[in-house]
Amino acid sequence: MGASVQQGGGAKKRRGRRKSRPAAMAEINVTPFVDVMLVLLIIFMVAAPLLTVGVPVELPKTAAQALPSEQEEPLTVTLTAEGTMLIQTTETAEDDLIPKLRAIAAERGDNKVFLRADGAIAYERVMRVMGALNAGGFNNIGLVTDTGGPRLDGTGDAGNDG
Repeated sequence: MGASVQQGGGAKKRRGRRKSRPAAMAEINVTPFVDVMLVLLIIFMVAAPLLTVGVPVELPKTAAQALPSEQEEPLTVTLTAEGTMLIQTTETAEDDLIPKLRAIAAERGDNKVFLRADGAIAYERVMRVMGALNAGGFNNIGLVTDTGGPRLDGTGDAGNDG
C-alpha cells in the first residue's frame, strides 16, 4: 500500500502579463466641498451688511455708540420727513400700525424694535408712534441715530470748527 504525494495540484495558474486595476476609492474627497463653502461664506459676509433697510432718512446725529448685533433681523419702523410710515420697507397707514404690530409680535420671539425718524419730524409724532409700538407689543424700543454728533459737554461737535 503505497501512498504518494502529488505536487502542483490539478489546475494550472496563468502567469500572463495582466494590468491590475486600482481598487475603487471608498473615501469622499472633501477638499472641493470645503472650497465651495469658504467661497459662499465670504460672499455672505460681504453681502450681509448690504441687506439693511434702505429707506433714505436724514437721521439726527448723537454721541451714542451703536448697539451690538442681534441674531434675528430687527424690526424697523421708519418715519420719513414727508410723513410716510414704513414697517421695514412696507408703507403703512397710522390706523393700521397697531394691528400689524400685534400680528408681527405674535410671530416673533423678540420684542425689540428700532424706530428711525427723520430729524425734521415733530417730537410729538415720534412719541405717538412709540406709544403705538408699545401698544402693539414691542416694549423694547431703540431709537436709531447717526454717530458723530455733538455731545452735551461741547466736545465732538461735528458742526462747529472750534
